[in-house]
Amino acid sequence: MGSDARRDRLVKLLEPVVVAEGLDLEDVTITPAGRRRLVRVVVDGDGGVSLDHVAEVSRAVSKTLDAHDALGSDPYVLEVTSPGVDRPLTLPRHWRRARGRLVRVELAGDAPVEGRVTASDDSGAELDVGGVVRRVEYQQVTRARVQVEFRRLDDDDDDDGDEG
Repeated sequence: MGSDARRDRLVKLLEPVVVAEGLDLEDVTITPAGRRRLVRVVVDGDGGVSLDHVAEVSRAVSKTLDAHDALGSDPYVLEVTSPGVDRPLTLPRHWRRARGRLVRVELAGDAPVEGRVTASDDSGAELDVGGVVRRVEYQQVTRARVQVEFRRLDDDDDDDGDEG
């Protein structure tokens, strides 16, 4: 069975398991790792994913993989994780979860835009670009990624040391 077919089979098998845990299945990858294979399952949720939740999902996924003999007799290592902080924005739910975050958006036929996501829906998102709201339609986006910030917007409170 080809790797794409195996991946598609795993997605169909694991998606209901992950959804039952209250999360979305973002990706499944299978990578050779010596004599074993690394099966990476990426999950996410609207409120993020805690380590305890990852552990619960990992147990449920492992049980399902073993019960369905989905990987055959070859040994594998299972890794259940959440997307990185600089994850690409490819689906409306990714934009919804990025509300308040700084993003860089490359647009077809236009200059890249960097702004903070203020709202999103099924067809596009609104960005605050230097104090001006700009609507970006998903169909125009060629690439979008959350930017890593070391100082969040919430940290811009008045730090003059006055007590109240």
